Amino acid sequence: MKAGVGLFSALVLLLLMGGVFTQRSRQKKPIRRPAAVGKPSVPQPAVSAQPEPQEPTDFPPPILGPPSVFPDCPRECTCNPSHPNALNCENHNIRAIPVIPSRTHYLYLQNNYISEVTAESFVNATEIRWINLANNRIHQIDKKVFEKIPSLLYLYVQRNHLKEVPSGLPASLEQLRLGRNSISKVPAGAFNKMGNLTLLDLYHNQLSDSDLEKNTFKDLKSLMQLNLAHNVLKKMPAGLPNNLIQLYLDKNRIDDVPKDYFRGLHHLAFVRLNYNQLSDKGLPKYVFNITTLLDLQLSHNQITSIPLFNGRLEHLHLNHNSIEILFRGNACKFLLSQKFATKMRLRVPYRESS
Repeated sequence: MKAGVGLFSALVLLLLMGGVFTQRSRQKKPIRRPAAVGKPSVPQPAVSAQPEPQEPTDFPPPILGPPSVFPDCPRECTCNPSHPNALNCENHNIRAIPVIPSRTHYLYLQNNYISEVTAESFVNATEIRWINLANNRIHQIDKKVFEKIPSLLYLYVQRNHLKEVPSGLPASLEQLRLGRNSISKVPAGAFNKMGNLTLLDLYHNQLSDSDLEKNTFKDLKSLMQLNLAHNVLKKMPAGLPNNLIQLYLDKNRIDDVPKDYFRGLHHLAFVRLNYNQLSDKGLPKYVFNITTLLDLQLSHNQITSIPLFNGRLEHLHLNHNSIEILFRGNACKFLLSQKFATKMRLRVPYRESS
């Protein structure tokens, strides 16, 4: 009996010990993570001391023209057998003007990278009538150039870097276009003896009142169009030629028109004074009562009433002003005339009635 009890006790003790060992075996051991391995260092390229050039560069290579039947045709240009008197060098990335053949009457050099015009290129080109140098980088024109081409009629040098009107211009010139430069100086006598000039374009420069003397335009007896728009003028230019037909003075700082300013301009038909600082105070009562005037533009100013004008006027631009009363007195009489109303085009600001 005692032996059975002892055997039973031994079995119970054995089962208890097995449970303890089982619990200990189930305890999780802490997991050791491997140490993080850093990324391998990549060598960086050395920083260049000079910035890399950007493409396209400022001066792309010149474009050579095709072989020509004319042995004197510059490689940078094109010579068309159908037009033997024309030399086409435009859009060829030219930096310097080549030697111009003697047979050339029409020279096209626009849209290039020319920075200077020298006399050497025109040694043989004494018969040139037309030169187009627009849209280059010209900052200087040697006055000796014009000594080589005394028969020049048309000179186009707009969209360049000129700071003053070229000197030594030939008396033969009929059209001179110098718009969109940086001109702030008109040398004394620059337009002397230029009685054949009909068009003078000085649009979009930096001309002020002090840059235009009283006699600047004195010798321009044949001038019909004068464009001084988009400069920094505060006064109307003095000494206008009597034969002038078109006067453009938009986008300046003009605030006053002298009382008898247009007296003696017996052919004046177009006057543009948009985008200035004109007010009623700066416009004398009859200043625009000009019998020859057809088109008068006074938009974008500070005018509060319609100025008096002649009954022959066909176009009147007054939009973007401060006009509240449209027609008064003489202006009303003209507009109520049936004959005048049929041909008159009036642009005024629209105001809704309250």
